[in-house]
Amino acid sequence: MKKRLLVPFVLLLHLSVFAQDTFSIVGADSLTRQVGSSGASCVDLTTTIFAGNPGFLGDLLPDTGAINTQASYLPQNQNNARSRMRLGQNAQQIISWLSTNDVSNTPATRQYGVVAFSGNSITVAGFTGTNCLNYKNHLTGRVDGFYYSIQGNILSGQHVLDSMEARFRREKGDLKCRLMAALQGAKTVGADTRCASNNTSSLFAFLKVSNPADSYGNPSFSIGVITPSGSQKEPIDSLQTVFNQQANCTILTKINTLQFAKSLRLFPNPANETVCIESSFPFSEASCVILNLVGEEVLKTVFNGTVKTIPVAHITKGFYICHITEKGVSVYNTPLIIK
Repeated sequence: MKKRLLVPFVLLLHLSVFAQDTFSIVGADSLTRQVGSSGASCVDLTTTIFAGNPGFLGDLLPDTGAINTQASYLPQNQNNARSRMRLGQNAQQIISWLSTNDVSNTPATRQYGVVAFSGNSITVAGFTGTNCLNYKNHLTGRVDGFYYSIQGNILSGQHVLDSMEARFRREKGDLKCRLMAALQGAKTVGADTRCASNNTSSLFAFLKVSNPADSYGNPSFSIGVITPSGSQKEPIDSLQTVFNQQANCTILTKINTLQFAKSLRLFPNPANETVCIESSFPFSEASCVILNLVGEEVLKTVFNGTVKTIPVAHITKGFYICHITEKGVSVYNTPLIIK
């Protein structure tokens, strides 16, 4: 019996010792309702149980929120955070609960970043325990409808977090593009001080984003890179290479927006059973939101391609506004009658 009890204890101790995950960002897009996470650390995952999962510290709950759990990482704290989010708690409530109910009663060694949807609004909060290793801090903010929390420990200084924030805010692409830009902001030798001798910022890096319709644990976009200690290979550059192969950060220009608007049709209007969106230009990451006259969301759907049919029979008869975006850029806004 004593041997059986010893195994989980040793595993938790091992995780707590090695998993001082260093800098990360968690974000949400208020228009597309995408949630995402990216981060990096100077931990050699090749020798751990996370060798196949460099994104383990980021927990994405599609259309609900995202949580980064780092610094003396323990899986049960992450599980508890997920449970609180599924109960509908906002970001600060989740962090407050975790601090009061830490699995090993050592909340001062933890760091969290949380974004959470509360109806049509988003809450964001960060937490840095007083016993996390220096340099340590977190930043939270909002820009162009994107909400974020950036956190780090064992850093070479505040400049790492400031640079991540500046790159995230300047980037004009979608959520995954902003998360990748934020990581590039931390790409300096010794950003995680333990990696100065390796001539890199870190040893592993990851990025993942979930769309609202994704199932839990299967984000639409997920990439990660792990490099062994001593390789002197920058994982953020390696991650950027993979990112460029799988993602497109082309921004909608004003001309693109006008092209979408001129080519788009919404019919029938008035609508009864369904309403159809049709465009000569294919959408790639589009969102349609139907709002009542006081601005409350009554329906939201995401889609791609040139045609989308939306059931509206369940919506109360009346006057509404249909708002369509592509990659977070507004391309169409028109009255809609449901009869």
